[in-house]
Amino acid sequence: MSQSTRRTIFLFILFVLLKSNSYAQLKVTFPSTDSLLITADWYPVSTELPIILLCHQDQFSRGEFNETALRLNKFGFNCLAVDLRVGNAVNGVTNETAARAKAAGKNPVYIDAEQDIVAALDYLYNTYKKEIIVIGSSYSASLALKIAVNNSHVLGLAVFSPGEYFEDKNYISKNISTLNKPLFSTSSMAEANGVTELLKDVNSRIKVQYIPKTPGNHGAKVLWSVAPDNQEYWIALMSFLNKMKTL
Repeated sequence: MSQSTRRTIFLFILFVLLKSNSYAQLKVTFPSTDSLLITADWYPVSTELPIILLCHQDQFSRGEFNETALRLNKFGFNCLAVDLRVGNAVNGVTNETAARAKAAGKNPVYIDAEQDIVAALDYLYNTYKKEIIVIGSSYSASLALKIAVNNSHVLGLAVFSPGEYFEDKNYISKNISTLNKPLFSTSSMAEANGVTELLKDVNSRIKVQYIPKTPGNHGAKVLWSVAPDNQEYWIALMSFLNKMKTL
């Protein structure tokens, strides 16, 4: 079967799945490592299936994944979309964790959200006893890379537009040189060279970088149905995630 035929079949299956009924989500809360309460949306399919933790970009909330989580459900993945303490609102969903941090007099910067991702991983692993795939968007993608090096709860990662978004402009690269977990990365076309450079020392038997042929966009919003090139990103992402199912 030719690559073109496989792509056509995949897109047809994707179209059928996206037209089928949606799964329901459940709002959950749990404490971060400093006791700040975190809000997340749990999108269940079956506890026998893999779990994905979804982490948003700056100025956003768990609402970045409203549509994406439901699509991933249809491909057989449970999802937890989490509000990190650095963010605001998107797609009509307010970042409740960020609002609590503000009310508590905190003034968090990107690096402070690392503890929220760690807490979400702990919550998922302690509840479901499964290693977790992490999808990160922009600054949270960078934090997910750093966390995955030593966090035994992380099975693999898909990172959208990771970069050096911190005061120390080598903070991520110097902390991920020993990362050896399965990794998918992507970005806009303009960001691609920077992503390649950032991840050059990562040594994993599964390491994929998808570089779009079109301009693309920043972060995981490239998966939204309104993104003109979303289908190509989905094909690349699902090729990686399907490999993860066999691990």
